[in-house]
Amino acid sequence: MTAANALDGLGAMILSGQVEVVDCSGTLGPETPILRLPEDFAKNTPKVEIHKISEYDEDGPFFAWNWMVLGEHSGTHFDAPHHWITGKDYSDGYTDTLDVQRLVAPVNVIDCSKESAENPDFLLTADLIRAWEAEHGEIGEGEWVVMRTDWDKRADDEDAFLNADDTGPHSPGPTPDAVGYLLSKKIVGWGSQCIGTDAGQAGGMEPPYPAHNLLHRDNCFGLASLANLDKLPPKGALLIAAPLKIKRGTGSPIRALALVPRG
Repeated sequence: MTAANALDGLGAMILSGQVEVVDCSGTLGPETPILRLPEDFAKNTPKVEIHKISEYDEDGPFFAWNWMVLGEHSGTHFDAPHHWITGKDYSDGYTDTLDVQRLVAPVNVIDCSKESAENPDFLLTADLIRAWEAEHGEIGEGEWVVMRTDWDKRADDEDAFLNADDTGPHSPGPTPDAVGYLLSKKIVGWGSQCIGTDAGQAGGMEPPYPAHNLLHRDNCFGLASLANLDKLPPKGALLIAAPLKIKRGTGSPIRALALVPRG
């Protein structure tokens, strides 16, 4: 089969519903949960604001449009390598310079929803990933890997989504050895349904924030606040995760879309 035939076939299957387009993004607006950092540590991203310019009125009689206040890492978003100090020297590490060929790839969905419901500090280890591969198949080079926790069900309640107390945030994520193992497989990127790509308590790991530190060190990508991963199979779907082409952008809100076979 030629590439042209494959694309023709894919297009026909999308139109017929044999391939479903699943929206893996949360809604972006003033109620969208935003990461909160300690005020004595760093400046925070402002909340999302949407301001009307016109809506068929005296400011624009035939059209409706808005302007926004929006952080690069707001809502369902993409982390480019330049987002973290370990990835700062990549010339293709910005949203306007990265290789878009890498953004569309098969996705491996590791279901940790039961464990995360029982323990919000659940950690995915390299051994657990190997066990998942033994059941579902090897993770391939250039593929996405995402951790299903069903954390998106908390997205309508920012306090529940951030899940922080006096000891910091509590949300599931990967261990350093898990990230290292995935990078040894030469994945394109890692995704989470939580506010960031790391576990809530990842600041105490070695290295701290391993998803950020190690992924971006290797010029790989991160995805956060993903939604609807329960609608994806463990293997067999394609994920499209394309950031806005922001000049020297460190990340971007995205409309993450998965192509999922049906029947």
